[in-house]
Amino acid sequence: MDRRLWEAAKTGDVHHLQSLIKEDPLLLRAVSLAGNESPLHIACLSCHLEFAKEIIHLRPEYAGELNQDGFSPLHIASVNGDIEIVKEILNVDSNLCLLKGKDRRIPLHYAVIKGREHVMKELLVVSPDSAEEVTARGETCLHLAVKNYQFEAFKFLLDNLKDLNKYGLLNKKDIQGNTVLHLAVVDMLLGENVVSKGTIEVNSLNKKGLTPLEVLLEESEDTDIEEILRASGALSAENLQSLQQQVLPQSWVVPFQDPSNEQSSREQRKDLPRSRAKKLQDFFKYNKSKDCPGKVRDTLLVIAILIATATYQAVFSPPGGVWQDTYWPDDNNNSSHDGKMSLRHIAGQSVMGTNYPISYGLFLVFNSIGFFVSLHTINFLTIGFPLQLELQVSLVALVATYDTVMSAITPNQGISLFFFIFSVVFSALFPFITMMLRNYCKKPRFLS
Repeated sequence: MDRRLWEAAKTGDVHHLQSLIKEDPLLLRAVSLAGNESPLHIACLSCHLEFAKEIIHLRPEYAGELNQDGFSPLHIASVNGDIEIVKEILNVDSNLCLLKGKDRRIPLHYAVIKGREHVMKELLVVSPDSAEEVTARGETCLHLAVKNYQFEAFKFLLDNLKDLNKYGLLNKKDIQGNTVLHLAVVDMLLGENVVSKGTIEVNSLNKKGLTPLEVLLEESEDTDIEEILRASGALSAENLQSLQQQVLPQSWVVPFQDPSNEQSSREQRKDLPRSRAKKLQDFFKYNKSKDCPGKVRDTLLVIAILIATATYQAVFSPPGGVWQDTYWPDDNNNSSHDGKMSLRHIAGQSVMGTNYPISYGLFLVFNSIGFFVSLHTINFLTIGFPLQLELQVSLVALVATYDTVMSAITPNQGISLFFFIFSVVFSALFPFITMMLRNYCKKPRFLS
């Protein structure tokens, strides 16, 4: 964006905007080509109503554009609670209420998160159906109100849902299977605005010696409630005991076991570094309630492409390289080549395949597994993409090239035939094998 235009939008200077357009009538069109933030985004962010009106008048299509962070002007105005700008944008197109931005959130979701009741009312009046929209994590506006402690907004939504006859949203579940009640009960019990902090013992032990956090992880693994409990100081029994031993003076710690307690304490101290590593692993591991599915798919595509590239490159550069000459003596002279012991070979065939056929056969199998699985992953993650047929033709051609080159550089005909049969059978059966394994792993296990 032109620096002068950006300054005009930031300060809300309509006269400067008009003079810039007189100098360059195509100035606003050039902004559209850039594909970043438009002047309307800046005006909404700075809450300049008159400037926003002028931009909407000149380029109404800016009202439906998302910036690089996934926010439309209506998203920004809803977060700020600027009802006048919200009305101006909705005059362009009422369907902008349903425009999905980052994490598939619509403007109503951001208004709920910030508790902008006047904006929420305007959005629901213009588009009552927006109350039924959910985020990428399956959250309704009611979920967001509870998670962000916007209880006044929650009450406002309930009143409106009654008028709109949409009380069914109260039982709608997010991707974790939580209704609003799941989240609201824990929030209300642990929230300081309901009961005094410390009134509820979040680390009390049951008859099995388990804390509430351990019971939750053992039975449901609900990540949202787990976060609320941890934020309130919930610990596992093991961590609670370690914390007590670290905080209390040694003379205050009462042993609860036999003399072997000293050995168990040493074992617990040995486990502390592992618990820190576990925390680090938990921090970076995939969380389906927080991680956007689109970003996860992009990451998997990159990894699959890297694996396919590495395994495909092995076709042209096998371990040990390929023979640069042909050596094929008769039966009476098969012991030496240039004064050195050598086996029969043909230029272009694998050195490793000639000298170590078994190791080379294992290399072919495992390299091929990585290659075919990565191609299957790419094909699976791109289902529904445009030009799907062209992409599948390219993948089939890649497989044919791989098989052809591998067969050509394999000196042993038996290994070459086995590899060809293996590649065909594995490629055909792998999707069914993975489906059966997933179904098997999801089956409940019954213990006697």
